[in-house]
Amino acid sequence: MQQVTAREQVLNDPATPEGEREAEVRALFSQQQVQHENALRALEAGGAGYLAQERANLQAAVNGLKANRSPPETLSAAENRLAAFPADVSSARIAWQQAAEAERVRAAPISPHAEPFAAPDEAARDIKRKNFLALVLCLMVGTAALPHILMRFYTTTSVKEARMSVFWSLIFISLLYITAPALAVLAKYDVYTLLVGSSFSELPSWVSAWAAVDKTLMSITDMNHDGIVQLAEITLGGDLVVLATPEIAGLPYVVTALVAAGGLAAALSTADGLMLTIANALSHDVYYKMINPAAPTSRRLAISKGLLLLVAICGAYITSLKPGDILFLVGAAFSLAASAFFPALVLGIFWKRANRTGAVLGMVGGLGVCMYYMYRTYPFFGVNGALWWDINPISAGIFGMPVGFLAVILGSLLTRAPAMQIQAMVDHVRYPRLASDTELEKT
Repeated sequence: MQQVTAREQVLNDPATPEGEREAEVRALFSQQQVQHENALRALEAGGAGYLAQERANLQAAVNGLKANRSPPETLSAAENRLAAFPADVSSARIAWQQAAEAERVRAAPISPHAEPFAAPDEAARDIKRKNFLALVLCLMVGTAALPHILMRFYTTTSVKEARMSVFWSLIFISLLYITAPALAVLAKYDVYTLLVGSSFSELPSWVSAWAAVDKTLMSITDMNHDGIVQLAEITLGGDLVVLATPEIAGLPYVVTALVAAGGLAAALSTADGLMLTIANALSHDVYYKMINPAAPTSRRLAISKGLLLLVAICGAYITSLKPGDILFLVGAAFSLAASAFFPALVLGIFWKRANRTGAVLGMVGGLGVCMYYMYRTYPFFGVNGALWWDINPISAGIFGMPVGFLAVILGSLLTRAPAMQIQAMVDHVRYPRLASDTELEKT
């Protein structure tokens, strides 16, 4: 970490030769940002007419290059610009906004990796700190209430074994969360020291290999034409860090294949667990418990399989809409679980007065508040509502949880207490070594 920090200071200092080249590249990106922002303003003023004129200018440039028998690489670059030009006003607005934002990020100085909540002023640091704590709370609480995680408890034979299973799960999760930041620092150190400052004619083989896969994951463009790689010239996607790290370290390709296989297995196991949970909840809790309690087992199984297919199709359709990046979607799932299930789960175990009405009200209230805040503040929905206390929509569970707890308490106190058998079951869950443990399991 100290060496990464020292390297960042060198690259950010215009007085050093490397820092001077970095500043030159950042200035070029800043100019491109201004050009895209000007194009956006002209687009808003001229609309489709401006877009048609710009397309005509690009076409005229291509025709001129063809007539003058320009070099093939120059003509190919002009044709690529024409082919990539947006087709309509909406797509142009989105593409140029994304380009301007990406160039703004690349034009900015390197953010210190070791500085917590790096920001230009104290107010911005406070907002980052606040969102960090809110997100950590939502992730922690949401993990305890994720439906597909809760279903894993059914694989244990007793409460004692369930607690032991949770203990070992937390051990391995802790190892993962500790080693992931360490891997990030080591990968950044290699990029800063081995890739930055190297010659374009001597780039490592892994750069060209991954650039051929996807330019958004790996690409290096010589912006200032000095033949030397600067950090601002590197596009390195976050998804590539884990996959490319074995090759950066000089390990054989089989390690990369094993990492990719492990990531795919983790994704599939999570996806099938979620789909099974949703399908089983709909077929058992909704259809069997509420609609047709007399349904035979064969019909319930057929409905469960049909719902599983329907859930998979719905999930694929929602994914096709591209509602956001994977980090937000995963974080939103934790916030939704924390708002909907955690209050009812905790009070149902640690407060014997909680009943069905309170649990239902808590789940509906917490989930409703969480979804409302996401709908109002997440850009995908286009509402653009104001943030509450500067909390990002990924941490919406911070507002849903208190509402859920309050609704469970009020709903339970205003209705009849649960039966003694239910209260005895709560004691069994909390104290699995009670003398009545065996008798309760028999009943």
